[in-house]
Amino acid sequence: MRYHTPENFEDAAAIAASATGVTRFLAGGTDVLVQLRSDMVTPDDLIDIKRIVGADAIMQNADGSWHIGPAVSSAAMHEHAGLSAAWPGVVEAADLIGSTQVQGRCTLAGNLCNGSPAADSVPAMMAAGASVSVVGPKGTREIAVEDIPVSPGKTSLTKGEVVTGVNLPASGANTGDAYLRFIPRTEMDIAVVGCAVCLTRDGDTITAARVALGAVAPTALLVADAAAALVGSTLDEAALDALGKAAEAACKPITDKRGTIKFRTHVAGVLAKRAAKIAYDRAGGAQ
Repeated sequence: MRYHTPENFEDAAAIAASATGVTRFLAGGTDVLVQLRSDMVTPDDLIDIKRIVGADAIMQNADGSWHIGPAVSSAAMHEHAGLSAAWPGVVEAADLIGSTQVQGRCTLAGNLCNGSPAADSVPAMMAAGASVSVVGPKGTREIAVEDIPVSPGKTSLTKGEVVTGVNLPASGANTGDAYLRFIPRTEMDIAVVGCAVCLTRDGDTITAARVALGAVAPTALLVADAAAALVGSTLDEAALDALGKAAEAACKPITDKRGTIKFRTHVAGVLAKRAAKIAYDRAGGAQ
């Protein structure tokens, strides 16, 4: 195995583009190192991006948007007061990844690129309207988070492309987001169902919304019908019922030892309603 420590993202992309075997990027390492130690994968080239300048930085731009480096840990996000205030749902989702020790290393970029349908931070990023900046052999591009997952363990990133950061828009004073998941245990478990809601209010009326689900399909889902059920409402019972039904209709889960199709579908509707209420309150100024 060849271990690389490139000085910049362009060099990291060039190494990955020229590699002929199995390639993995190392940021937090909470997925890659576990896979390596369990013999699930043995990279021919391991490209460590942690030392690249800016990889571990959280930056707010002049327009209020945010750039989160690919090596920024969940713990660092949690400790950043500005980011936590602007996007509490995204930060809370990242806080649910693994144990306290894991949260000291795990990253949004890694959670996304690992390709798990049950990744906690991915629905939260989708609901927030996040994108990722990518550099590769053909230059740079920005991709919406919902366009990254393709199937379990697979993403739309091409050979040689590396994520250089996660971008979150300015949240605005009347925007709130929330993420909830169901797990059998109180911690250290994988989501059986996850749901994120982000919405904007004008007074009591919802003017924009995004709803995303996790662990109920081969990839995390952005559910347009669920968002449409909220827009124009004051989150009354009719809107909540329509939201729940739209969330359930979008589900394409499997039955396994952690949950049945019927159970996962039902829980998706329940979580959507609960997350919407939290997001609605936050959009009105509640914490």
